[in-house]
Amino acid sequence: MTAGEPTVEDLLRTLAPQVVGVLTRRWGDFAAAEDAVQEALLDAATQWPAEGVPRNPRGWLVQVAGRRMTEQVRSEQARRRREELVAGQVPADRRSAPGADTTDEGADDDTLALLFLCCHPVLSSASAIALTLRSVGGLTTGEIAAAFLVPEATMGQRISRAKQRIKASGVPFRMPDATHWPARLDAVLHVLYLIFNEGYVTSTGPELRRVELSREAIRLTRAVQALLPDDAEVTGLLALMLLTEARGPARTGPDGELVPLAEQDRSRWDTGAIAEGIGLITAALPRGPVGPYQVQAAIAAVHDEAPTAAATDWPQILALYGVLSRISDNPLITLNRAVATAMVHGPAAGLALLADPPPALVGHHRLHAVRAHLHELAGDREAAVADYRAAAHRTASLPERHHLSLRAARLAARAGGGEPDDREARQY
Repeated sequence: MTAGEPTVEDLLRTLAPQVVGVLTRRWGDFAAAEDAVQEALLDAATQWPAEGVPRNPRGWLVQVAGRRMTEQVRSEQARRRREELVAGQVPADRRSAPGADTTDEGADDDTLALLFLCCHPVLSSASAIALTLRSVGGLTTGEIAAAFLVPEATMGQRISRAKQRIKASGVPFRMPDATHWPARLDAVLHVLYLIFNEGYVTSTGPELRRVELSREAIRLTRAVQALLPDDAEVTGLLALMLLTEARGPARTGPDGELVPLAEQDRSRWDTGAIAEGIGLITAALPRGPVGPYQVQAAIAAVHDEAPTAAATDWPQILALYGVLSRISDNPLITLNRAVATAMVHGPAAGLALLADPPPALVGHHRLHAVRAHLHELAGDREAAVADYRAAAHRTASLPERHHLSLRAARLAARAGGGEPDDREARQY
């Protein structure tokens, strides 16, 4: 592939939910469709790099996965069950024979329908989120398990049970009518938020960002916002994503290293995305009621509007975090509020907020990273080095680990009067 074209992995991640949607709509069996598509994706991942990407990659996947589905329903009993499901759930004018190439039909509708299906009320919130991250977000079971802090086998069982529960419920594969959206909307928005965050700050592995994930989250959020243009929280989430993703190009250096917000070259920020995000949140806030996504978008807007890090309106950000902490019980808000407090009232005040952290933060690398930053601001190099090292040990992100380790090494060298020793950074 030439520069600028998506990789095979990116392409498969984008196409997977669309193909699952096509097969689910055609056969009426979400669990079987998901399994068949996974097999087709494995075939594609093996063949395409060697033989080239087909002219119609989505059609190729539908054909291959469709053959898998046909094999699964080969017996007479399975065929009757399929025919009953199709007859009861798919309008006559949208039916097609297995293998028919209707791959341009309803891609966006299918992906949205799949999103809402995975967030059906028959599932617990945790199961809905895990299933959607797997089927729509394209995350691996291992990546989802890491996000939930559970073993991969446990998460695999949870996702499998969720698929079987969807199947047993007999829920038709189609977009729910508007009266059923509220029951699923919170889960839908939360899942999109998680997919975006995993793309913007990858939790594991050698890459700092997974741009294909954050872009897919933005695309799907735009689709939901088109369905619900007057919902202030949907608009707030879209604004938050745009305002955050706008900084993406400046978050990495020439060698892929992490660049903190205060050190970023703001001329590399996407001014078009910033303008759109500010316009969206400005329109959403007066509509109310104000929810956590709107407040986070407002905070992001304050950061993005500052021409330099020194010009950031930290008192306004601190006030917004005060609002956010009252409407959302999220431990990470405590960390961000501590940073804002330190920037307004001094690092000692920020550290005081973290003296008794929420249980969910104990042992988390982000708690140690924030403490290290605040100790560094306070001039306590020894404490900062200890916390930077503790954070580096606990993160599964290699760019974060390198950044935190290098920070510790440089501070230790200054404290000892020597030069930074990059060997300490490399050993992590």
